Amino acid sequence: MQNQYETTFVITPILSEEESKKIVKGYVDFLAKNNAKVLNDEHWGLKQLAYPIAKKTTGIYHHIEFSAEPELIDKLELMYRRDEDNILRFLTIKLDKHAALYNEKKRQGLAGRNKKVVNQTKEEAK
Repeated sequence: MQNQYETTFVITPILSEEESKKIVKGYVDFLAKNNAKVLNDEHWGLKQLAYPIAKKTTGIYHHIEFSAEPELIDKLELMYRRDEDNILRFLTIKLDKHAALYNEKKRQGLAGRNKKVVNQTKEEAK
């Protein structure tokens, strides 16, 4: 049975844009090769870190939402750990049904910061 997951990782800021895209593509290809279905792939860009990691104060954030077998998560996180020169931090979480539903609505533009505003009067809202 496939579960829904999301993983966020921080790439070292010293890499060029092409190198960071190549790293991200490698992880997306790894997921696809292992029968995972990538649902959403977001590049969050260069952001300030909360605290220095390996003498770096910024990092390139990337977020991937996917569905996969539970055994794949250990392999993915092992790849992150082995790529210690490029990956500063990572976090992979399993989504429950409510979080998966919220993410689906967010992808459709019905929830979150970029929520589409539907024109309705106060009377229609009641």
